[in-house]
Amino acid sequence: MIHGKYIVVVMPAYNAEKTLRQTYAEIPDIVDDVVLVDDHSRDHTVTVAQALGIRHVIRHDRNRGYGGNQKTCYRKALDLTADVVIMLHPDYQYTPKLITAMASMVAIGEFDIVLASRILGVGALKGGMPYYKYVSNRFLTLVENLLLGHKLSEYHTGYRAFSRRVLEALPIEANSDDFVFDNQMLAQAIYAGFNIGELSCSTKYFPEASSINFKRSLIYGLGVLYTAMQFRLQKMGLAHFDMFQIKAL
Repeated sequence: MIHGKYIVVVMPAYNAEKTLRQTYAEIPDIVDDVVLVDDHSRDHTVTVAQALGIRHVIRHDRNRGYGGNQKTCYRKALDLTADVVIMLHPDYQYTPKLITAMASMVAIGEFDIVLASRILGVGALKGGMPYYKYVSNRFLTLVENLLLGHKLSEYHTGYRAFSRRVLEALPIEANSDDFVFDNQMLAQAIYAGFNIGELSCSTKYFPEASSINFKRSLIYGLGVLYTAMQFRLQKMGLAHFDMFQIKAL
């Protein structure tokens, strides 16, 4: 615990047997519980997770997509009465050593959401991010900052911490089951007025780390732009979207 807050790490997993052990070994002791949701992997991710003693291992009976995986993760974390939830990819692309800092920023009540940014500092290209992904990241972030009326260094990191209040308020079930889910969550959070903080995070790109190909990246980019346009139209009162129906707490 931190400041009396129950800390839960959730790991949306897909074919992560080669990197899960190293990722799990570096999760700090302040974490009270760990949830791994396996999205119908074709390898032995579940077997490895069980051998490591992860208390809550859930396996989807079919592949439900990255967003669908997260929906299961967050439902389970809330069932476990989590106060702070950190999403950590089990592919060892992001260091688990930042969990303490991220959880603390939420637990003390300073931020509702904390993002580990690859763009703050010099971590992205140095860590091996493909140049086309770096350029598209910067372009999409610029457009989003303009349309969402906010300022973040990036919207596309997969390493995030949330307060319980955020996960209870955002209508995430209305979001996509694909990769754009992450972006929709941030658009919802900004629309709801939640306070978002960032910290610098190094990242590693290597063969075992998960990464979407160029085609999927293009689809994701178009989805990001569409989400930003939906946000702006909703703000201007020109359209109405279910994804922005924030729950009253």
